[in-house]
Amino acid sequence: MKLLRNYFLKEFIGPLIMSFGVLTFVIVLVGNLKKIADLVINKGVDIFSVFKLLLFMTPYMVTYALPISVLIAVLMGLGRLSSDNEIIAIRSSGVNLFRLILPFLIIGLILSLMLVVFNDRAASYAHFAYRKTLLEVGIKNPTAAFEEGVFINSFEKYILFIYHVDQKKNRLNNVRIYEPQGEDKPTRTIVAKGGEFITDPEKNIVKLKLIDGTSDEPDPENPRNFYKLNFKTYFMNLNPSQTKNTKNIEKKPKEMTIYELRQSIKNLQKDSIDITPLATEIQEKLALAFSCFVFTLIGASLGIITRRREKSINLGIAILIIIVYYPLFVGCEAMAMEGFLPPQFVMWLPNIIFGILGGVLTYRVCAS
Repeated sequence: MKLLRNYFLKEFIGPLIMSFGVLTFVIVLVGNLKKIADLVINKGVDIFSVFKLLLFMTPYMVTYALPISVLIAVLMGLGRLSSDNEIIAIRSSGVNLFRLILPFLIIGLILSLMLVVFNDRAASYAHFAYRKTLLEVGIKNPTAAFEEGVFINSFEKYILFIYHVDQKKNRLNNVRIYEPQGEDKPTRTIVAKGGEFITDPEKNIVKLKLIDGTSDEPDPENPRNFYKLNFKTYFMNLNPSQTKNTKNIEKKPKEMTIYELRQSIKNLQKDSIDITPLATEIQEKLALAFSCFVFTLIGASLGIITRRREKSINLGIAILIIIVYYPLFVGCEAMAMEGFLPPQFVMWLPNIIFGILGGVLTYRVCAS
């Protein structure tokens, strides 16, 4: 019996490692290749910063890559054994299939528990570090964060609209800057033919030097009115929105650990503030982690039932499960966020549905 278990696990471990490595590489590197090339070639971001962004992006992707890899590995491993009639031979010898499937389920459960800790600590930290690195890149090279023809809200008080950005020379052409004054007050507007950023990363300061333009200046006699002022050179201090120091950035729910989320929930409940987004995030971390076990359960039974040796068939089944599970998960998250159903229930609904389906199929496979 031990020999059979080891043989089954051997058929599982190899595809698991291979599919996890390929999926992680494809999602992280290939999926962001265009963005990486744009940052390095067009926007002048240094390679080290790009490497940091990729590094901090990886743990979040593992949250999805590992469960999918487990599903593919189970389908391919047991599918191969079933197609070669080895499953039939084992049954004929009087061995209960559940005893051979059980190690797969145990591994799926262990991976789920490990992923709970990983999602809680590593993925949360990496998500926060990724956002901090993006802000640092924006301070060192502000034009890297800008796109032409888009309203930019990256700075306090001001909204920027730039018609052309020369990333290599750090130059701007045809700049529009809007400064809202509040309700029932006109918006102050600054127009310039050109401009460039002057940065001081150590002090977290970004200055904008505008060239050849006009600015609206408050009328001393009536501050609600403006008069036009022509200028050859005009300097502005721009503070990154939400924070003046990358060390003091507040965490978003996805960047908090479960302990931090629970502490925030306690503090918000004292002030009768809706805590649905935080409660949803806790359940999302846990439910995504346990998709490893659910995928193992349903993959094991389907791998035996299909009896197909062709890898394309097994991959097709895996893709079908994925395109049903994850959109369903996103839909459940939306319902939780809108308050239609409690997060403690609705976020686990995909796992419950696929878990029941996997349990029924496994029972039929083992009982037949």
